[in-house]
Amino acid sequence: MKFVEEVVVEEFLPTFRSMLAAELRERDFTQHEVAEALGISQSAVSKYAHGSVSQCQAVLDDERVQDLVVRIAEGLAAGDMSSVQALVEAEVLIRRLEQGDLLATLHEEAMPELAEYDGDFAIHDPESDVRTTEQVLSSVRRGVRTLTSASGFAGYIPNVGSNLVECLPDAAGIEDVAAIPGRIFDIKGRATVPSDPEFGVSEHVAGVLLSAREAGTDVRAAVNIRYDDDIVQQFADAGYETVEFDPDAPTDPIVAALADGADDDTFVLYQTGGYGIEAITYVLAPDAPTAARVVREVLL
Repeated sequence: MKFVEEVVVEEFLPTFRSMLAAELRERDFTQHEVAEALGISQSAVSKYAHGSVSQCQAVLDDERVQDLVVRIAEGLAAGDMSSVQALVEAEVLIRRLEQGDLLATLHEEAMPELAEYDGDFAIHDPESDVRTTEQVLSSVRRGVRTLTSASGFAGYIPNVGSNLVECLPDAAGIEDVAAIPGRIFDIKGRATVPSDPEFGVSEHVAGVLLSAREAGTDVRAAVNIRYDDDIVQQFADAGYETVEFDPDAPTDPIVAALADGADDDTFVLYQTGGYGIEAITYVLAPDAPTAARVVREVLL
């Protein structure tokens, strides 16, 4: 009797880790950094580097495995992907390959009796909350890097600071929105990000996003920048719908302003200020990288 987990441990993992170790080394990771990223010893990394670990040719040749190895290596190298997300993405692929696919075939070869049955192993749900949460955090990281790496973005940060937020697909409240704790501030002409994105740390921009969704739009991300007439006009000239709202309205001003809906999946909201309220422009989009890209392409 041979378990599919044994196939994973004996055939898939050594091959996958050796492929990932090689990709990370190509991205200038030290042997110590590779060991930390993979959760293995430096001696194991050395064995992978010298070809001392047996590899499964079927796993090596699988394009999905190759693509995931490259994606994880790029994400870890760029800082977009956490070790948790890397683990979850690998686990999801493993479970998929167990379901009538590559690992199921290897399992049947090791235990031919399984070929008589028409079933698969639905062990993990690829749409798990953990995976979705990590994907949103990764998306915010990519968007923040797009903004902060652009020359001149600091000049568009309002006095209250900027934030880039993205929510879960079925967001119900602030706790379902990922953002930068403490916001992004202009410090001596440089956009400064205090820490990694978290859920439930934004009320201002997250609240705008949730109100826009309550109004019936499909947006899942938003970023705020400073307001002036020229900025709004630049977005309009670039073809984006611009909608003004009154921050002093007695009911939810954004829901009221979007009562007729927004025609596009990316649009601009703005308010020109009020008593004790700074004028602000908001770009809303399907995801954080798109919101960041629009700001960069239009203004920077």
